[in-house]
Amino acid sequence: MIPTLRVLIHMGGLQRLFPFWLVAVVAMAVFWTPWLLLALAYGVVVQFIVEYVLHRFVYHRAPPADQGLFNDLYRAHIGHHEFPTNPEFFTGGDNWFAVRFGVASVALHTLLLWPFMGFAPALLWASTALFVGSITAFTFYEYCHTLAHLKVPKGWFGTRVTHSHLRHHFNDHDSNFHVSFGMGWIDRLFGTPYRRDTAKARFDRDTIMSLGMDPEDLRLVTARKAWGLPSMPHRGRAR
Repeated sequence: MIPTLRVLIHMGGLQRLFPFWLVAVVAMAVFWTPWLLLALAYGVVVQFIVEYVLHRFVYHRAPPADQGLFNDLYRAHIGHHEFPTNPEFFTGGDNWFAVRFGVASVALHTLLLWPFMGFAPALLWASTALFVGSITAFTFYEYCHTLAHLKVPKGWFGTRVTHSHLRHHFNDHDSNFHVSFGMGWIDRLFGTPYRRDTAKARFDRDTIMSLGMDPEDLRLVTARKAWGLPSMPHRGRAR
């Protein structure tokens, strides 16, 4: 656990989210009402769905033709698939993205709830849901993801998380988009659970780690150089 937490502590996104989480926790405690339990549950569930949607539809979208946009996507996710043990690529390079997304989400929820609850209760409900519930769920996601990629003693929990997530990396990158423990129901709901026969049919040793792209594609070669990575990562293998 300690090596995993050490990586988490140094994640820029979590460092920038922590003050928002702390202020929201204090506000929740000071103005506590049982209705905030609903806000917490809502925030947690929303975050797990956002985890899936971002992973599947943003990070695994069709690779851009523009090299600048491709470099951004490479830093955000493709590089992590090509170099899955490099902690620098466990998360994307924009450490302020989560903060901007969280603030915008709180503002939107506050505006939507304001006519029904009044401004102060709406702000409290939104900040509890998204700054406490969602950030806590996001931290859990980062813990599971980091644990899956580190070579540390796993135990039952870590073994389950690692087995599920590494299937996405090394067997079928079009399945198991969830990462957080216990969230496989989201993949089943949206039709992307891991299936052994489907994975075998899709598997290509040469392209599995470059998300279906030729590893010598000029965009990949250029992006690796831009981010100071080796010219050719190790290839994956079926399990």
